[in-house]
Amino acid sequence: MPLPDFLIIGAPKAGTTALYAALRAHPEIFMSPVKEPRFFLCDPDTPPPRRGGPGDAQTYQEYVWRRGDYEALFAAAPPGSVKGEASPFYLWDRAAHRRIRQLIPHAKLIAVLRDPIERAYSNWAHLYSAGLETHDLLTACEQEPARVRAGWAPFWRYVELGRYGEQLRDLYRVFPRQQVLVLRYRDLRERPADVLDDIARFLGVRTGTICEIPVENVRPHPPENRRARALTAVLRMGSRIGHLFPPRLRELARTPLLGALHREAGPRPPLTAAQRAVLLRYFEADIALLEEVTGQSFESWRTANAGSEGALLATIPR
Repeated sequence: MPLPDFLIIGAPKAGTTALYAALRAHPEIFMSPVKEPRFFLCDPDTPPPRRGGPGDAQTYQEYVWRRGDYEALFAAAPPGSVKGEASPFYLWDRAAHRRIRQLIPHAKLIAVLRDPIERAYSNWAHLYSAGLETHDLLTACEQEPARVRAGWAPFWRYVELGRYGEQLRDLYRVFPRQQVLVLRYRDLRERPADVLDDIARFLGVRTGTICEIPVENVRPHPPENRRARALTAVLRMGSRIGHLFPPRLRELARTPLLGALHREAGPRPPLTAAQRAVLLRYFEADIALLEEVTGQSFESWRTANAGSEGALLATIPR
């Protein structure tokens, strides 16, 4: 059975969904019909855990963890096509690095890096909009170690997921650098044709075939009022038992609640310079490590008003 030739390995909330959609349009590339199978997050044929934070049990049900099921994702690939999938937690998960190396040692890996503060904010906003996160971003980052100890799923790791210096350092201990393509989220948004050609050359397929990244609006930002808090409480309660019901029934119950939560929603408020300054403390040392590991400058991520990427939030899926 076939296995992928390349993987989009991260980072979450850094344009991987848009990149997956763009590459699907290339005639020489076959992307798995499940965008995010997360196969390499599990030990071979070992099911994912059944507990965690709000909504985690349902998320774990989506993992494609059996090898036969994973291989079946690529069974329809045309002969000679370059096969890929996009599971953005692979970059963060060191065990995934080793599993990938063991099963597909010659795989090419694509990593997209985004300002870690903006990435954390988008990650937080995604869960907040879904009615799962109830704390502000700064408080949630303070609580991250406790959530990790309690076994919450990787998507709750607003800080850890943005420490790319540590992640790439460890990845390069497992894979040679020539098998890894590191991209920047901003370039993906501002120079899509150039970046897509870079990817095509990296994968050995024709350039000039795809030149656009799909766009999508961000999720609405729920208001801060009693009604929204009540709906959020119901959604969180449902998230803890939803895995006991079929997905279709789960969606039938959840969709009207989300619609009610978003009825008075507005645009996502931008991060303030003061908030950025606090969050930068989590990432400053890692940004220095990232520069050492890559030989590139990421100085713009250090500034207190670097939220220029925030303007992109409304136009690219993360």
